[in-house]
Amino acid sequence: MKKEDPDLAWKTLILETFEQHEGRYGYRRIHVELKAEGHKINHKKVQRIMNELNLKCIKFVHKSRYKSYKGTVGKVAKNRLNRRFNTPYALQKLVTDVTEFKCTNNEKLYLSPMMDLYNGEIIGFSMSKRPTLEFVIDSLKQALPIIHERAEYRTIIHSDQG
Repeated sequence: MKKEDPDLAWKTLILETFEQHEGRYGYRRIHVELKAEGHKINHKKVQRIMNELNLKCIKFVHKSRYKSYKGTVGKVAKNRLNRRFNTPYALQKLVTDVTEFKCTNNEKLYLSPMMDLYNGEIIGFSMSKRPTLEFVIDSLKQALPIIHERAEYRTIIHSDQG
């Protein structure tokens, strides 16, 4: 009962490492740090000491990525493009999709372009901070007047149904 703590040196070392990394390291990363510094200690001992000192890593909650596919909702349109991504006629085959960009301050920006497969021209696009139906329809609204004005043949608009 009156014996000196045999792990006192380890406790101070682990506490210093934990504070050095501002509470972001759990027992695994602290064990790797100590090994890199040349100390020989078992990872289970590091875990036990951290539990005794009540040192817990700050857990980071990762936001889930944007997933537009929700399964088969509604009627699935027939695939008329069939991987034929070229055409000799302007505005005959148009493709669109939603792309997510990660910006500063953990913000996201979504882009929905409408591209002509004849020459790769973007005939309409919209950007938004949230992937909503209105945001996708905005790019279609930009493309429709161009299609009505210049299209010589029937136009197919292909999307991945996202």
